[in-house]
Amino acid sequence: MRGATGRANLRRMIGIDWGTTAFRAYRLDDRGEVLDGIDRAAGILTIPPGGFPAALQEAIGPWLAAGETRILLCGMVGSRQGWVEAPYLPCPAGPAAIAAAVVRLDFAGVDCVLVPGLTARDAGGVPDVMRGEETKLVGLLAELGQAAALVCLPGTHSKWARLEAGRIAGFATQMTGETRAVLLQHSILGRLAEPGPGDEAAFLRGVARAGEAGGLLHHLFGTRALGLMGELPASGTDSYLSGLLIGHELQAVLAEGVPTGPIHLAGSETLARAYALAFTAQGLSFTRHADDIVARGLARIAETVAWSPA
Repeated sequence: MRGATGRANLRRMIGIDWGTTAFRAYRLDDRGEVLDGIDRAAGILTIPPGGFPAALQEAIGPWLAAGETRILLCGMVGSRQGWVEAPYLPCPAGPAAIAAAVVRLDFAGVDCVLVPGLTARDAGGVPDVMRGEETKLVGLLAELGQAAALVCLPGTHSKWARLEAGRIAGFATQMTGETRAVLLQHSILGRLAEPGPGDEAAFLRGVARAGEAGGLLHHLFGTRALGLMGELPASGTDSYLSGLLIGHELQAVLAEGVPTGPIHLAGSETLARAYALAFTAQGLSFTRHADDIVARGLARIAETVAWSPA
């Protein structure tokens, strides 16, 4: 078993979160602290077939030239549309199991490995998947330890995960962000919306509406009817719709029972603030976490990866 010093040495590496629309890289020291970072709008959809090695070399070449010899990647780079498809690991899964399932990549003569995604099934047996969020959850496990917790990671596809006994016990995905974008860009609701500052009152009105009878599809059309009747300003349509969708997301979560402890919330400032408003309106306690937990998760996984000898 490696001692504390050995584990610390394994944290020194380049950690990368390569998603659909963004590329984030972190140069980590022996303590897992971030020495330097890169944040680009250069997600996997911008990379041509076979172009991942060249894109990575261009992004982190100076760090490699400075002597870094280990790279740990997570996110959609391991999807079917990415560099190499990494198999999904079933839940429950902890940091050690995730580290044991990494996929090796041939890159630049250095030790380069890819974190697998996770899969779970809902009560009806329907599968769910995640890539990248598992590393954020591992970052939270480093902070929460063995405690049971409910985690919300808002995004295009929001993830709600249960942590138990130091492992990711299960999760569920809500397509809230993507649904909002599709409705605003391609439905009649988008024709009503006009640009304007965020309308907190309209947002909270949407959250409250989600708790009423009628269901999501009826409530969505109500957004149009409110606008036509002059009861919802065009500048507030976007905020109302966001509140309505997030409110229904919360209703789905609460249908499984009110959380016994605080919801652990981690995401971008804009999204985390919106979810925090919705939680408060529903009387739910929550704890905010920094959005950089992915770097902590990468460092935690790196401790038990079977790196090649230097």
